[in-house]
Amino acid sequence: MAKDTFLNRKTTLNLKGKLADLGRPAVMAILNLTPDSFYNNSRVGTADDALKRTETFLNEGAKYIDIGAYSSRPGAAEVSTDEELNRIVPIVELLSKEFPEAWLSIDTFRAKVAKESIEAGAHLINDIAGGGMDEAMFQTIADLQVPYILMHMRGTPQTMQQQTGYTNIGLDLVDYFSSRVAELHKLGAKDVILDPGFGFAKTTDENYQLLHQMEDLDVFELPVLVGFSRKSMIYKFLGGGPAEALNGTSVLNTIALMKGADILRVHDVKAAAECIALVEKTRSH
Repeated sequence: MAKDTFLNRKTTLNLKGKLADLGRPAVMAILNLTPDSFYNNSRVGTADDALKRTETFLNEGAKYIDIGAYSSRPGAAEVSTDEELNRIVPIVELLSKEFPEAWLSIDTFRAKVAKESIEAGAHLINDIAGGGMDEAMFQTIADLQVPYILMHMRGTPQTMQQQTGYTNIGLDLVDYFSSRVAELHKLGAKDVILDPGFGFAKTTDENYQLLHQMEDLDVFELPVLVGFSRKSMIYKFLGGGPAEALNGTSVLNTIALMKGADILRVHDVKAAAECIALVEKTRSH
């Protein structure tokens, strides 16, 4: 079911008392504070680099900046909580001061990192583990009263690729999200965004089957975020590597938008913003 016909879907987020409108899809830019992110052009090494990259993202049309300090690529190295905080908090403080118009998202599965980042000026949490790697996360989100991106993944970044295999991937994700959304709402969390977790604990074929069945998530009447950007599901099928996967990313983003995606999480903001503009132009006729 296309998004513009899904009348009951939630279209706003409460970001520390300010409303973000999801009536039109938005772009979330990836800001990697890690030395080992799978796409090396996305890595940011200094505070000055973070400022320049964020300014570019915003000028190109990003509404959200997703700040991560723990690489979630398959087999990524472990990063301590203290190291994650040391990487993230100063950048959050800097960006919230320099770009007050930007919504800052924190890519973490740790409740402590979530709490301290929100206190430093961030607005929402993006948890690749869906609460599965820190039992305190859901209560922390409810206490903070910030939007929460709930992603589907099995296992951990180190083990997820050994945990593929689904009877019906669309229905499996509905089951997964049903229990977790209910738990979050029971605790008092207000704004939940669903992320199907493309590339996480899914084979290449399973990723495409999931995209085919993405409308199954409409049953929740919640915003949906997708993240295909330069992932192996693209270049393992088409050839090349992350550096050659921008065109494939744009194609999948366009398909996802037609299926109702609300947020595109990307490395390449301008290309994603153009996908949104063209899809919206098509829908206006």
